[in-house]
Amino acid sequence: MGDPRLGSRLKEIRTAAGLTQAELAELAGVSRKTINTVENGVFVPSTLLALSLARVLHKRVEELFYLE
Repeated sequence: MGDPRLGSRLKEIRTAAGLTQAELAELAGVSRKTINTVENGVFVPSTLLALSLARVLHKRVEELFYLE
């Protein structure tokens, strides 16, 4: 089966919320580059970051991220 990859709906949920990467980053306490790398699948967020993003966006972690 191989190692699962993390899929992300972060960009679509962020844009639907009317937030820029910089605005979401500020609300979550991280850099804009961190948001960018998570959205582009370059960086797998820590559990803490995933939970923080979910809280800021009023979503469950499972709505933001999924196993491919």
